[in-house]
Amino acid sequence: MNLDLKNKQAIVCGSTQGIGKAVAVELALLGANVTLVARNEEKLQEVVQELAQSGEQQHDYFVADFANPQAVQQQIKAYVQQREAVHILVNNTGGPAGGPITEAKPEEFLKAFNMHLLNNHQLVQAVLPLMKKAGYGRIINIISTSVKEPIPGLGVSNTTRGAVASWAKTLANELGQFGITVNNVLPGSTKTGRIYSLVESRAEKSGRSKEEVQQEMENAIPARRFAEPEEVAAAAAFLATPAAAYINGVSLAVDGGRTGAI
Repeated sequence: MNLDLKNKQAIVCGSTQGIGKAVAVELALLGANVTLVARNEEKLQEVVQELAQSGEQQHDYFVADFANPQAVQQQIKAYVQQREAVHILVNNTGGPAGGPITEAKPEEFLKAFNMHLLNNHQLVQAVLPLMKKAGYGRIINIISTSVKEPIPGLGVSNTTRGAVASWAKTLANELGQFGITVNNVLPGSTKTGRIYSLVESRAEKSGRSKEEVQQEMENAIPARRFAEPEEVAAAAAFLATPAAAYINGVSLAVDGGRTGAI
């Protein structure tokens, strides 16, 4: 099985912590040259030093705030102009705030739509010519299991993530002929800041301890635990390899069996 990413150039968004960082680490271990993207330059500098580096591997980063799509568009265009190739794009952005969908304001939907779908689309449009030229492309979107089964209390997130999944499937149909695959990784409850924030919020609302709430959430998962970021990253990294060339247009749940949908 060919898992070698030597001489492959990857861009990983939201890569200073959590799943995004774990994906960057895995891709570097497989031999890819990795460009990190996030808004905190100090953290970017720290993470880029942690990436595996052997032979001719080179890693770098650029600063981008996904709350500003116009700036992201300018930054990715400038980046692409300096590159001869981009083979892998990992779209990964923190989720919108929770809350019932009936209480969501229009501007909350617009903000989430811009941060996720619009930014993803701009990044794809920028790197697509280089992927077509190389005859190799892997577009991987880190979304959520809400794509298959909406999560209560995450109205804006459920809506936006679903839109991204539909966009990705449409892209997969259009780009497969060029040797470019488009797939989604759907993390379940994963040990990141977001899940612990959700635990804390539920504990406050219910008057229970965080430990009780977390145990209840873990018991609802067949695996009886939260995922490690590295476990989600392993799925994304595999989809980036030559071995996954015939996997296109799928939404892969990495959730310990939690999602009820088949």
